[in-house]
Amino acid sequence: MIPLFYAAAAAPAPVDNTPVLRALEFGVILLLWLFFMWVVRAVWVEVRPLKRKRRRGRDVDPVVDGKRRRRSLRLHVIRPDDQAGRVYDVGEEVTVGRAPGCGVPIDYDSYASNLHARLFRLDGDLWVEDLASTNGTWVNTVRIEERTKLQKGDLLQVGGTVFEVGR
Repeated sequence: MIPLFYAAAAAPAPVDNTPVLRALEFGVILLLWLFFMWVVRAVWVEVRPLKRKRRRGRDVDPVVDGKRRRRSLRLHVIRPDDQAGRVYDVGEEVTVGRAPGCGVPIDYDSYASNLHARLFRLDGDLWVEDLASTNGTWVNTVRIEERTKLQKGDLLQVGGTVFEVGR
């Protein structure tokens, strides 16, 4: 029989795993930051405003009896892709949002508020104002804080939906 003090001396010494554990901690933190940045990028891609595209020479207003005849403006959906091609007529006043009573319903857009924006006519011009929405209303990549005049060719972003103002 081996005495107890010999058995204790024969056991291997404890191994210091501190450097390995420290490296694993940094690896986990790095993976968490990469995941966080991936989520931020995905949200930014969905919400960012589009750059303005100008189309020249199209949809010129006809001249009748020396005066330019105004045609009504419409909103053409250009993003998201599955809704592209939809066209909404803009009358004297229309609301844009997810609520069922909106003239321009965008119930498919989770970034839009129930009553997101209001488009209205004033002195023959089309104006837009934000209705205290969470993600804001953008005209030509600029977030609007007060009513803003819209013209043909302008890009209007409401949540993740982008409209082009046209005829």
